[in-house]
Order: sequence, then C-alpha cells, then structure tokens
Amino acid sequence: MGSGYAARARSSRPLGAFHSPMLNIFARASVSRVTDPIGAWLVRLRLTPNAITVFGTAGAVAGALWLFPTGHLLAGTFVVWGFAMFDLLDGAMARALGGGTRYGAVLDATCDRIADGALFCGITWYLFDTADRGTVVAALICLVLAQVISYVKARAEASGLDADGGLVERAERLIITLVGSGLTGLGVTSALTVALWLLAVGSVITVFQRLLAVRRSALRELS
Repeated sequence: MGSGYAARARSSRPLGAFHSPMLNIFARASVSRVTDPIGAWLVRLRLTPNAITVFGTAGAVAGALWLFPTGHLLAGTFVVWGFAMFDLLDGAMARALGGGTRYGAVLDATCDRIADGALFCGITWYLFDTADRGTVVAALICLVLAQVISYVKARAEASGLDADGGLVERAERLIITLVGSGLTGLGVTSALTVALWLLAVGSVITVFQRLLAVRRSALRELS
C-alpha cells in the first residue's frame, strides 16, 4: 500500500498492491476506470497517496490482529479486504498528481510487508488454538516466504538485476488466503488449511522462480 507518486506513475501500477501480470491482463483497464475518478476526487480533498497508504495499512493490521485471533474469520476477511482496497487508490492519486517522490515507493513496499505480516500473524495466532500442527506450519511457511519473495525482488533490483514474475505474487497471496479464511468463517472447516498449504507450495515455487530469474539476469549481464 503506498504512494511514491512519480514512481507509481512511471511504473504504471493501476492495481496498487494487486499488481500481478495475470490479473493486470484482465483487470487493468476496468479497474482504472473506477479508481482514477476516485483518486482525482481524493486529491481534490487535499489527501495524499501517503496518507491513504498509511490509513489502509493501519486498518488492515488492526483487523488482522484483532479479528482473526478472536475467531471472527468472516469479519476479519471483509475488514482486511476492505482496507486492502485502499491500495487501489494510491496509484490513481499518483496519476492525478502527475508526479511525486521515490520515498512514497519505499513507503508503499514497506506497508505492504507490514500488512502481509500482520495478516499471517493473525491467522497463525488463531490456528494455534484451533487447528492441527500441520496447518500452523503451513501458516508459518506463508508468513516467512511472503517476506522472502518480496525481498528477493527488492534486493535484485537494488543490484540492477531483474526478478519479476512468479507463480504467487501479492495479489494471488491475498486472494488465496482471504478466500480460505472467509470460507472457513462460513463453516467450510477445511478451507483455510487447503488455502494455506496451496499458498505454501506456491510460495516455495515462486522463491525458486525469482532466484532463477535473478540468475538469468546476472548471466545476461556477463554475456
């Protein structure tokens, strides 16, 4: 979640946190048609993309760490999803402003990591009292690899290398997790377990995909 007004404008991230090659193919134009007018309206209210970033992150963190551990899975799913939607607006606000700072891009990535960590911490906290040890392990794998996947890309880009793509990026991670938690909240007891293991396997694959992408990028520079 975040701003980095100019950085966002340059990188064309209309879907904010939900930047994903697969999702962009189908949703980029339609989502932008909805979010761009809202972003322009928020700018006219003298709000900033950074403010929207922090607000959305704070709400997602509070919802994840309060509702999930107390067993309110359905409510937690909607609260976290609702606040995550604010991340669709910062890119629209950046385009409305027509420029900004690289600091906002760093804030955006940092807030994404905080929100992801809070989501999996809240779910793991809930699972400690309600689920088998295997599901807890899956949640912990997802917690760690969510950070690793993002770190590989950030560290590669800092070294001038490419590490884009992968099976499970942030959009897919949020969708899989929140669908699982929401269905469990509706009484489908195994949904969260299935979602977490699916995500854990996909995350392991994504780490290797990104490392291979970095290696290929490094080899291209040597050739």
